[in-house]
Amino acid sequence: MSTDTTTGVVTDYEAVMGLEVHVELATATKMFCGCANEFGAEPNTHVCPVCLGLPGSLPVLNAQAVELVLRFAEAVHLRVPEHSIFARKNYFYPDMPKDYQISQYEEPITVDGWIDIDGARIGIERAHLEEDTGKTIHVGGGGRIHEANYSLVDYNRAGVPLMEIVSRPDIRSAEQARAYVSELRAVLQAIGASDVKLEEGSMRVDANVSVRPRGSSELGVKVEIKNMNSLRSLGRAIDSEIERQIAVLTSGERLVQETRHWDEADGRTHSMRTKEGSSDYRYFPEPDLVPVAPTEQMRERVRSTMPELPAAHRARLVAEWGVTDGDARILVATLGLADYAEAAAVALQAGTAKDVVNWCIGDVLAYLNETGLSPEVLPLAPDGLAELVDLVADGTLSRNQAKDVLGECLREPKRPKQVVAERGLAQVSDESELGAVVDAIIAANPADADEYRAGDDKVRKKKRGFFMGEAMKATKGQGNPQLLNRLLDERLAE
Repeated sequence: MSTDTTTGVVTDYEAVMGLEVHVELATATKMFCGCANEFGAEPNTHVCPVCLGLPGSLPVLNAQAVELVLRFAEAVHLRVPEHSIFARKNYFYPDMPKDYQISQYEEPITVDGWIDIDGARIGIERAHLEEDTGKTIHVGGGGRIHEANYSLVDYNRAGVPLMEIVSRPDIRSAEQARAYVSELRAVLQAIGASDVKLEEGSMRVDANVSVRPRGSSELGVKVEIKNMNSLRSLGRAIDSEIERQIAVLTSGERLVQETRHWDEADGRTHSMRTKEGSSDYRYFPEPDLVPVAPTEQMRERVRSTMPELPAAHRARLVAEWGVTDGDARILVATLGLADYAEAAAVALQAGTAKDVVNWCIGDVLAYLNETGLSPEVLPLAPDGLAELVDLVADGTLSRNQAKDVLGECLREPKRPKQVVAERGLAQVSDESELGAVVDAIIAANPADADEYRAGDDKVRKKKRGFFMGEAMKATKGQGNPQLLNRLLDERLAE
């Protein structure tokens, strides 16, 4: 901890953060009714008396939602109490048709877990079930309610199953916060709990940020930040809020507990409202739902169907394939891409799994990001990628030729060998044929050969480029560059 010696004011602070991650669960129907849980439908078409909160309607708990939360509990070491209860969380807002939300408060379905992030253990206080709200669209102005000309409400999302994951205040930087959310996303994808699409709102993050003098054990005033719809936004918002809080404290002012809105355009947080406490929500047990008591049979079924988790998956790829941890992270973080790569690796004849990874996290991933497709619907099947890797490994294609072939195979349902045959792309790798080409070029350019042999490094580099260009021109770009380079080395050394 450092102190300004002229004023005695503490100038060295550390951030303390906890995150609340809301995840829409990948169930077929909503939390308490039979309406479809589907993103992108026409507004107000997936609604019924239950999710609209009409008088006389009664909720029935979605068993699939319970099972998905239990899967998450297994993945992040959460304890599952013998029973949990739902509560009514009361507040008024236009997108809450009942004027209350069915959630869990004092007795959640899971508690006391953890997840390791780059050597640091982040505690998870709880992961509980609740229903999502509807969606309000403010039309006109900047899209905020106080700027809008009018507002529209879509209740399709009202009642969608949500899991709220509440971390302990163990996070110390924006970078660590992003890593934590990224790992949660990978885990949730792996266990099939959610599609975790931040851009569609199926995963939403609120950050509780405070600062305190470095070395202090007391927590500072907590400020909640909302409206972060990407990992980049999350990092920027946290850094901005830390800077703001430190500026307030160093100026001698006091922070207030409040909720703030992140504005992506101006890169700052703005006050929304003072932070509510639990008393403001007037929680009380939901009278229309019985306690949730997962049976041991249900728990065992969940355990027996758990997939390989991301951390273990990355470690295996590093150990077995010799790829870097960074490459393994990219591969595993993209839903379905690691499975695609592993299927391709099994089909290899000449190439290596590391070659497969390089193509997957390069050209294949770029195409997926550009088109929004998932690996399982690519025109090029995994064994087709293996075929391409083999064509490079056996010298049939150069890396640049393979890049061109892959692009065509990703756009159209063609195999690499088919494209090579159609376009006459097969690389010339016959040593005697290429040797004759090199001999002819050197014989046609004796002065250049003499300059190469007598020149310094700069001259040799220039002349070498000339000879290589002539060789590729003579072979119409299909000469094996590695073989041509070796032959030029041998002939020019004579």
